[in-house]
Amino acid sequence: MIYYLSLEDLQNKETLEKYIYPNMKENYYWSDDYSTEFYIQAAKCGFITTSMYYQDKFILLPEIQFEYAVLEFDEIIIPKKVKKLINKQEYSFSINKRFNEVLNRIKEYHKDSWLNDDYITILNNIYNYNTTKENFELLSIEISDKKNDFLVSGEIGYKINSNYTSLTGFTTKDKKYNNWGKLQLVLLNEYLKNNNYTYWNLGHPQLEYKIDLGAKVLSREKFLKKFAIK
Repeated sequence: MIYYLSLEDLQNKETLEKYIYPNMKENYYWSDDYSTEFYIQAAKCGFITTSMYYQDKFILLPEIQFEYAVLEFDEIIIPKKVKKLINKQEYSFSINKRFNEVLNRIKEYHKDSWLNDDYITILNNIYNYNTTKENFELLSIEISDKKNDFLVSGEIGYKINSNYTSLTGFTTKDKKYNNWGKLQLVLLNEYLKNNNYTYWNLGHPQLEYKIDLGAKVLSREKFLKKFAIK
């Protein structure tokens, strides 16, 4: 059974601290609240929201993870091949210049993923909404080839106060651009560090590249406590 999660639940400190955060048997919840308010509040409470179709109905899947991969900026491990790419300076790094293109490329890269048309509609609604007062901002991270402006690698994530959370991304499979996906991560780390972000939440720790990058695995309890999500 996956329990329903409402905006009222997210706004109720007692519900979160007594019934959701301590419940280590559950990580996924579901909702049919597609509002900007719900999505942002879930993010502020430590949930990372994906989606699925159940009986042809689109639903959101906010997840309060059991563990989180978190990177402290100075602990990043930069591969030699990425250092060579940085020295060549053949790339352009940008933020929120190609938001819709990044979304479309991610959707093409991850076939039948949770980043579907309905989810993209929610992200566009948030992106076009003034979230400054919410201390929340959607970000698209973009790495392009300087020579032809081709978008090689990118990701979507969000800023909450001074913290950044990665959602999902893509990288071009052409051998010409080997290691540009890692390049994007290294340049993003530098951007976050130089712009006074506090930490980088990479989400699930199961993917090896996150640990190879230098991320540490935190339990749900340590994550919520250390970064005061609650």
